[in-house]
Amino acid sequence: MILAGDIGGTKTSLALFEREGDRLKILSQHRFESRKYETLGDIIHDFRQMYVDILITSASFAIAGPIIEQRCRTTNLPWEISAHELKELLSITQVFLLNDLEATAYGMLCLDKDEFIDLNPNAVYAKGNCAVIAAGTGLGESMLYYDGTSYHPIASEGGHCDFAPLNEQQDALLLWLRQHYPKHVSLERILSGPGISALYDFLHESGFAPESDRMKNLSEKEDKNGHISKNALEFHDPLCIETLRLFCEIYGAETGNLALKTMSLGGVYIGGGIAPKILPFLQSDAFINAFTAKGRFEPMLRNISVKVSLNPETALLGAAHFAKRYN
Repeated sequence: MILAGDIGGTKTSLALFEREGDRLKILSQHRFESRKYETLGDIIHDFRQMYVDILITSASFAIAGPIIEQRCRTTNLPWEISAHELKELLSITQVFLLNDLEATAYGMLCLDKDEFIDLNPNAVYAKGNCAVIAAGTGLGESMLYYDGTSYHPIASEGGHCDFAPLNEQQDALLLWLRQHYPKHVSLERILSGPGISALYDFLHESGFAPESDRMKNLSEKEDKNGHISKNALEFHDPLCIETLRLFCEIYGAETGNLALKTMSLGGVYIGGGIAPKILPFLQSDAFINAFTAKGRFEPMLRNISVKVSLNPETALLGAAHFAKRYN
């Protein structure tokens, strides 16, 4: 039996997978609120109490943070995770830590065609490297190196690279963000759940449009990011609409940057929890125009496939398939 996990700043998903030939079948899955626990080990302990009679032979965990020598200090949680300590906790010898976007890249290779939405109908299929980008609680990036026969996921921390504005509005945004983050304005400060709220606050403070009563009356306990999306999609709130348009413009630009850096002629996959929730905005001109606006390389970008994964468990699935090699 394989234990797989997707460890994020907001939620932690753990699941048991059983191997059926060359495929994996999920037997059980539970989600935990990450910040309610002091360690990943505490979550695993609670999960194991539900399945004390299940024999786990290998485990793999997708973690939002850099994995160095099978250890990780999580980026958006105060956790330190060690594969060695988890081996002792689970009493098994096969435990693997993966960067969450490395695991997401593995997972993309396992999805069916109907689990994707294509954002670039003019794309031309080509064999080559692929890239993966995912905005959620944070921003993750990775690539799939193609050796001519198969793909090899490679992790990165590209989401923490510098934000580079594209126009006057984004110039003003950068100056505004520097007031809040004077040492470093990363892309993750924008292309993430908290980033959506930051964009909304910037536009509101800059006088783009008045704030609606629906947004004014939100309590601190309510999900502001979710309400921004809802007010944009359902109530056509001008301030919320511009927030998502700007988000998608910056998302498209960074997705194009990643495609260039990795020469991902094989396509770019978009994961994370935000993209499926704002699909109409991603399918608008703001995203694809920013994706392709790369000067002399625009013709090349116009031919690159860009697909949104609709499967919210891509990283979990990727972690399980990685462990399958050793099970």
